[in-house]
Amino acid sequence: MELLDWMQWTRPTAIFFAAIATMLAGMTLWQAVQPSAERKGLLPIATTRGDRLFIGLLTNAYWHLGYLAAGFQNLWIALAVGVAWMILVLRFG
Repeated sequence: MELLDWMQWTRPTAIFFAAIATMLAGMTLWQAVQPSAERKGLLPIATTRGDRLFIGLLTNAYWHLGYLAAGFQNLWIALAVGVAWMILVLRFG
């Protein structure tokens, strides 16, 4: 455990990474059971479910960093916008 002491694993951090790992595992199983076809929707490129998940997670990371860089401290608003964006991208992307 000494190797990981510098990482500051707090409960919210652990929940965050566990949620991402769960999403990735779930998407992997879903892809194995029911392979997805590329489609073009809201995004200007043809994407699969995995592509849309990756794009959603990446844009959420940038959104949160920009929100913090703008000087806002309450991340609940950023989280609400991020969840809405993920739903939009995964459903209609």
